[in-house]
Amino acid sequence: MESSSSSSFVILSAFIISFFLLTSSPLKALAQQDNFLQCIASHSNQSMPQLYVPKSPSFLSVLQSSIYNLRFTSPATPKPLFIITPNHESQIRAVVVCSKKHGLKITVRSGGHDFEGLSYRANVPFVLIDLVNFRTIDVNIKDNSAWVQAGATLGEVYYRIAEKSPVHGFPAGACPTVGVGGHISGGGFGLMVRKYGMAADHVLDARIINAKGEILDRKTMGEDLFWAIRGGGVTSFGVLLAWKIRLVPVPPTVTVSTMAKTLEQGATELVHKWQSVASYGVPDKLSIALHVGVVDTGNNNNGTGIGSGRTIQATFTTLFLGPAAQLLQVMEKKFPELGMKQEDCKEMKWVESTVRTAGFPDGTPVDILLNRSSLPKTTFKAKSDFVTRSIPKAGLEGIWKRFLKEERPELVIGVWGGRVNRISEHKIAFPHRAGNMYLIDYVSNWDENEGQEASARHMSWIGELYDYMTPYVSKSPRTAFLNYKDLDLGRVRINGGATFVDPRIWGRMYFKNNFPRLVKTKSNVDPENFFSGEQTIPPTIVTK
Repeated sequence: MESSSSSSFVILSAFIISFFLLTSSPLKALAQQDNFLQCIASHSNQSMPQLYVPKSPSFLSVLQSSIYNLRFTSPATPKPLFIITPNHESQIRAVVVCSKKHGLKITVRSGGHDFEGLSYRANVPFVLIDLVNFRTIDVNIKDNSAWVQAGATLGEVYYRIAEKSPVHGFPAGACPTVGVGGHISGGGFGLMVRKYGMAADHVLDARIINAKGEILDRKTMGEDLFWAIRGGGVTSFGVLLAWKIRLVPVPPTVTVSTMAKTLEQGATELVHKWQSVASYGVPDKLSIALHVGVVDTGNNNNGTGIGSGRTIQATFTTLFLGPAAQLLQVMEKKFPELGMKQEDCKEMKWVESTVRTAGFPDGTPVDILLNRSSLPKTTFKAKSDFVTRSIPKAGLEGIWKRFLKEERPELVIGVWGGRVNRISEHKIAFPHRAGNMYLIDYVSNWDENEGQEASARHMSWIGELYDYMTPYVSKSPRTAFLNYKDLDLGRVRINGGATFVDPRIWGRMYFKNNFPRLVKTKSNVDPENFFSGEQTIPPTIVTK
């Protein structure tokens, strides 16, 4: 059943009463449900929000509409008691107040790309707030800023900026269907990271609802909380309503190049050289991202003696904030081994580059950025690492051997250096700055219909790859990227339902020396730990 007006409250209550009577649910549960709905109605200044219960015809379609990791679409995945799709801040405030009053956890989904599905699942009774209707984007070219509601996607942001100006942009991720709420709060990086730093470095203000149901902005939340939600993950502290972001200048013409090389074409040597060149050897306005995967060769022998009929392919995706002629000059001087030619380069507007670097074919219109379901969904497990020194060729060859034993593995590598490394690791909560060369996202993809045994095999494979990489990545601590959430690093105990690991372990991996300040901030703004999850900041550290 779905409700969108205050008059619908009576109808919705009647539906839930009928549902629980028909299913012989306890009267106590019925009363709790009814009381929860009455609470929302009394605390919302607007009409009742759109609301779905498990027996609603649209419940599953709404729940799965933005689940991008199909591991979490199985019947065994815990489902919310309610899905609420508000269209006004007062409705979200009512859900927060009433969930706290009735002992329910809340999860908040802006885009649905959480790698571990924590924005739409939990191991305790919970309510899902889906911000799909919170997508207003107000661009102000005069002061180089925009207010962006938390449910907007990166693609929508890029498109709306370009509507107002061809020479303004925003330095965020390459995937256009990612929601800005979680993306920016975890740091958020893209192909302009070397020129402008992280997305979170360009947040000017924010609106958030805290555990008391108060709507706060930068001035009223205070600088500690404002610091924390920029890279520390907003879900530990409240419900994000909107960001005010600083726009950055982009030239009228940028250049994009995508070049793929296999092992037989010298991929190992190129990747080895790429490491130092891309991080430290080129101007800040040039980023060369790297993707490594496995492709079929059509032959029984790929020349390596391993992976019969398959080979490694490394794809170099370049964004240069300027014309192709300048890019070619830089590449000839700094990375001639790649062999970039004029025909490998395409000049375009910046907004068009966001379409191309997202993987869409040439000629795809920019309005694809407005399609929230434009990219395919898959079943996957991912892990992350930061690399601080070049991996030797032998180390790369060890990766290739492991890749050729897996069906659909990927390395998605974002290059660091430039501006992102020059900003202090304490300026905002995001800490991964000086000394980092690049960020690796390890991914194993598989078909959701393969079954539990296959799933366990793929999960084991990526765990073994992660172990293999230990000598080659950051140390003391081995660091990880919050936007690439990984529950293997540890979980907070929730009502005894999760494995307990000292949160300082994963806390230092995500936040390094910023973790203690995040804990202190949490203890000040949410001492009762209402905004809690399997990897949220705890208000205190308990090690037993």
